Amino acid sequence: MENIFSTARTRELLPRVKEFVVSELLPLEMGYHERPWNETAMLLKAKRDNIKQLGLWGLHLPKNEGGLGLTLCEFGQLSEQLAYAPLFGHYAFNCQAPDIGNMELLSKFANDDLKSEFLHPLLEGKARSCFSMTEPEFAGSNPTRMATTALRDGDEYVLNGHKWFSSGADGALFSIVMCVTNPDAAPHQRASMILVPLSNPGYKIIRNVSVFGHAGEGWASHAEVRLENCRVPVSNLIGKEGEGFKLAQERLGPGRIHHCMRWVGIAERAFDMMCSYAAQREIDTNTVLGEKQFIQGFIAESRAEIDAARLLTLNTAKKIDDFGASAARNEISAIKFFVANMMLRVVDRAIQIHGALGVSDDTILSAIYRHERGARIWDGADEVHKQSLALNILKDYGLDTKKKKH
Repeated sequence: MENIFSTARTRELLPRVKEFVVSELLPLEMGYHERPWNETAMLLKAKRDNIKQLGLWGLHLPKNEGGLGLTLCEFGQLSEQLAYAPLFGHYAFNCQAPDIGNMELLSKFANDDLKSEFLHPLLEGKARSCFSMTEPEFAGSNPTRMATTALRDGDEYVLNGHKWFSSGADGALFSIVMCVTNPDAAPHQRASMILVPLSNPGYKIIRNVSVFGHAGEGWASHAEVRLENCRVPVSNLIGKEGEGFKLAQERLGPGRIHHCMRWVGIAERAFDMMCSYAAQREIDTNTVLGEKQFIQGFIAESRAEIDAARLLTLNTAKKIDDFGASAARNEISAIKFFVANMMLRVVDRAIQIHGALGVSDDTILSAIYRHERGARIWDGADEVHKQSLALNILKDYGLDTKKKKH
């Protein structure tokens, strides 16, 4: 879609990416829930090979990592197109979460040995990764509180802890684990990020967590894991000790752009399905759904909300490109809850218009809703982002946000 953030590169790439998504990936959705996981993986491997041949691999990567060197704002527009095939688009182009965030993290902060052994296979699509931060015993809204520790023992760290929603752990090559290395430091300087190969016997996958009755596999899984006397070399530290929270912010700022533009793309897909069905579904002789004012209201509101969310997100991406993530802190919080809720409203309207068909697995809508309801929770719950945004705004009006609350 042409917008004020379009560039020569996006105008050349967007039609090519969208054509591939529609012609090659949408057909894979037919019967997806009945197809064995390994069969889907093989089908997508062939699609990945095609993408490489078309020169569309590495859309999100800098040139020195074999990518196209797009800005965050440019890639965001492509990410929207990938999300038009919500189940397969980002994976087919090797820029699915959490791998895309781990690529950015390792590219910026890992040593050369880690890059050679773990980053390069990830960039080539030969391996997947996961990110282990959230713990079932502690609220994810406060990442400074966690019990997983990494104690130094000579040239090794010994990790012990309990994690869950380690997305993509099933079949991954490695995990980046957030753990406490400096317990006596200030809260935001206690944790570090350490790379743990999943071949390590101390990293144990307990189960893939079932979400709304469906336990995903492979990159679509959310694993519960335990680290039990898990020993890794000190050289597996990413960045420096105590920088875990800082690196998490480096990872999550651009990551929220990725998420939000993906949600815009999902909303566009649901919108197209909504409009197509409303224009054709007869509810009486010579009367279709789209002639009803309630349905017209759904469509008008959805169109305005999608467009607003897109522009708000791309404006944030442009600010990150120009001034860095810290300068766009308020905008990042705003898009996180605004776009997530927009997408869920649009999907809900599409389901409502489709009636009983909408909640079945005969369309993609139920799978979208099942998977994306978590959008209001992961990467910071809506309520946390709203509070953060409001407090930052109120500082400019003289509110003392450091005052002790009782």
